[in-house]
Amino acid sequence: MRGPVAPPQVPLSASRADTFRDLVQDSVERLERRWPQLADVDFLVLDVPASPDEPVPLGSSAPATRDRHAHVVVYRRPVELRAKNRDERALLVHEVVVEQVAELLGLAPESVDPRYGQD
Repeated sequence: MRGPVAPPQVPLSASRADTFRDLVQDSVERLERRWPQLADVDFLVLDVPASPDEPVPLGSSAPATRDRHAHVVVYRRPVELRAKNRDERALLVHEVVVEQVAELLGLAPESVDPRYGQD
């Protein structure tokens, strides 16, 4: 008799998009410990920006409006293209999230995360 290779709650493989979302979520959780107000910000991952700007942005942010929460977007494909490996990708994702949060809060990235730019 054969059984499953892994329990149902354990994925056998994660897509690149899922892995990327996990990197963004890890970064957000790290920042939320220092900035609890980020719980009210929506963090999104999109494959590419809607407009063909040059240079291609790695992320964007927008403040809250009457109809919408503040939000930060990280663009997966441009980030993936600039990072050579998983470690570089994780670092770049965190830098993009920090920069966009800094923009929303009106602070320098180093104020949002004192380790910004030191890795």
